[in-house]
Amino acid sequence: MQMCFCLDQEGIVNQFDYKLSYRRNLPHIQLPEATLFVTFRLDGSIPEEVLERWRLEKKDLEMTLLRWFATSPAGTNPDPDEMAEVKLKFHRRWFKKFEDLLDGTKTGPLWLKEERVAVIIDEALRYRDGRIYRLDAFCVMPNHVHAVFAPFLTEAMVERAMQGKRNVQNNDDIKAVMASVMQSLKGRTARQCNLALNREGQFWQHESFDHIIRNPSEWERTVDYVVNNPVKAGLVKNWQDWKWSYRRQVFEGEPNAEQP
Repeated sequence: MQMCFCLDQEGIVNQFDYKLSYRRNLPHIQLPEATLFVTFRLDGSIPEEVLERWRLEKKDLEMTLLRWFATSPAGTNPDPDEMAEVKLKFHRRWFKKFEDLLDGTKTGPLWLKEERVAVIIDEALRYRDGRIYRLDAFCVMPNHVHAVFAPFLTEAMVERAMQGKRNVQNNDDIKAVMASVMQSLKGRTARQCNLALNREGQFWQHESFDHIIRNPSEWERTVDYVVNNPVKAGLVKNWQDWKWSYRRQVFEGEPNAEQP
């Protein structure tokens, strides 16, 4: 459930420095600095041996970061910027591997090429815009989907913040919102797409690849990447020619930290 606030409650918004989305004239509270870039894929679109290598390397990275904390001098922590850079390099390396495999479309199903399936994903992403997130961009490719969105706070998060129990900018809250959004989105579309294809079984790969966008320049690069994915894959010459993509128009003066 998302929390909607009337304009006369602006004091609550300002108190916690939340950003507002005015789509459909209903202001919703957004997590600060928590725009997400998410990629989710069809089951079997990436070979299991590649996924297993990714899981093992991800586990090794997590253990390395834990050792950094364990071996730090008493009363100190590892440099957060250095840790963030290590994580970012890992993300970029594996993201490129996955994208090269997916854009090559040499393994796994290509169910999203079918219009009756693509329209289900397109409508599901747009339906949630202004309800549970602000949708910035998406692209439905033959075997995977990219999306950029800024989720709204849940009622429980607002209550915790108002009671002073937690800063809602906490990464745990960001992850919780994203997990809820993806569970709903993938679960519902999987059922609908399976019906459209007259099939049963797993539709989406369990793992989704996600990344938090922290600044305007990164937001701009990410949105450009998303809408130009069909161009990169050689499917169209201009991103506007791809039927199953979207880029939000940013208006001058709009309260949007990701505005370029």
